[in-house]
Amino acid sequence: MLSLGFLASNNGSAMRAIVGAIDRAELRARPALVVSNKQDSPALAFAREKGIAHACIPTRHDPHLADRRLLKALADAGVDLVILSGYLRKLGPATLAAFEGRILNVHPALLPKFGGEGMYGRRVHEAVLANGETQSGATIHLVDGEYDHGRIIAQSRIAIAPGDSVQEIQANVMKAENVLFVATVRRIAEGELGLPL
Repeated sequence: MLSLGFLASNNGSAMRAIVGAIDRAELRARPALVVSNKQDSPALAFAREKGIAHACIPTRHDPHLADRRLLKALADAGVDLVILSGYLRKLGPATLAAFEGRILNVHPALLPKFGGEGMYGRRVHEAVLANGETQSGATIHLVDGEYDHGRIIAQSRIAIAPGDSVQEIQANVMKAENVLFVATVRRIAEGELGLPL
């Protein structure tokens, strides 16, 4: 059974969608670990409520130590696939090397557009709207040493109607993100996509 490790800085909505699919027996996988860089993260509260192993690993003061601690936590939990669900810190070289081809992120736009450092959350949707785009969507990509840079695994598109607000775009993209991430993890769990990717 596919063993999942989740990294989330805040709410972890994709993580919640994936765990929900597991709970409903729509996805054959095991949530092995939730890690946040913030002690008060709602993602950690969710993990506690669900009885999922969890840890807070702050990254700001000593990124190298945090990298080693994260790698150990993921390895000790037997994680096969690492899922970034709104994790707003860059991963360190030890974790990236050990889990190469096994770390996925979801980005709330159609990469390679509207990606890169500082492009997350509302900022992405504001940029999409300001650019006059008629489509946006979600992108699942492999994680490497650069923000929003790794190979694209899957995308889902949504239409932007005239007059749509940033909030409407954000809500529609979040729904698309969650559906796409569950579907992508299911493809991996069922062997349609082999690891490493």
